[in-house]
Parts: sequence; C-alpha cells; structure tokens
Amino acid sequence: MCRNRSAALAVTLAAALAVASGCGAGEAGAEGAKSPDDAAHPLLGNKGPDFSGKTVAGNSTVSLRSLAGKVAIVDFWATWCEPCKKSFPKLEELNVKYKRNGLEIVGISEDDDKAGIPTFASELGARFPLIWDENKSIASQWQPRSMPTTFVVDRKGTVRFVHLGFHEGEEAEIEREVKSLL
Repeated sequence: MCRNRSAALAVTLAAALAVASGCGAGEAGAEGAKSPDDAAHPLLGNKGPDFSGKTVAGNSTVSLRSLAGKVAIVDFWATWCEPCKKSFPKLEELNVKYKRNGLEIVGISEDDDKAGIPTFASELGARFPLIWDENKSIASQWQPRSMPTTFVVDRKGTVRFVHLGFHEGEEAEIEREVKSLL
C-alpha cells in the first residue's frame, strides 16, 4: 500500500513539474510546440476566434477579421514575462522582414494594468500593434497556456501552429512556418 502511495505521489509531482516548466513565466528555456501535434491545443486546425481591441497607442483598432487574407501571428504576452522580453525583438524582426509579403503581428497583453505596456514595447523595439486584454475576454477564447503563447494563423483565419513559451532559436521555426503560409 505504501509503495502504491509513493508511486502515485511521484507521478503527481512529475506531472506538476511538467506543467510548471511549460508555463513560460520566467523560464528562459520554455519550449514551444515543434508541430501542431506537439501542442495539442484545441484551436489547432480551427478558425481563430475573432477579437477586436483598440491598440495601446490608441490610433487604431485591430481584429482578427481585419487580418483576413494575411498570415497573422497572434502573440499573448505580459510585461512580467521573462521569455516575452526575448521573443519581442525576434517578432519585430519577422515583422520588418515579412510585413510587405502579407504578415501581420498583433501582441495581446495579459497584464492586469496597461501602464507598463508602452514602455515595454519601446524598450524592446516592438512596432507591431499591441492590445491590452483588460477583461481577459480575448484570452478566454484563445486559451493561451503560457506566457508567451504564439499562434500562427493562415490567410483564411485557421490556427496552423502554436508555440508555448519561447526559447532561443524558436524564431527560426516560426519564420519557417510563416514562410510556408505566405
């Protein structure tokens, strides 16, 4: 009986560690999905839920519907997220490189307060539109499992790839995925 409890406890702890290490919050080595099968996210292969939000800069509104006909990266992030600090410059590089070919990137902040968002974006050089998901209504539909969670969406609005967390070199994988959809 004691052996069974020990085994059950070990399995429970291993599962908890696996979940915690995949959260991406403060984990510099948190890895994203290698393929749609790896992530097993419910949106993979399905239409991304429409959203609409005013940009933090306040000069426009972005919606998934407005991105129809373009390849989109929808990135859920937060100012407190260490991997997000590494992913933002890489996303901006993709933005500069592929925007003219039909790539649109939108960052959706899951911060509790929007005050730090402009500074975060400025310090990291992000020029793509940023939305503050004040009531977490966009996140409730998209179900990001970690910070960051990056969705790559095709021209028809279907989620083709999901990356949970961010690790060095992942931008090359995201770039290959984007190029395959452009």
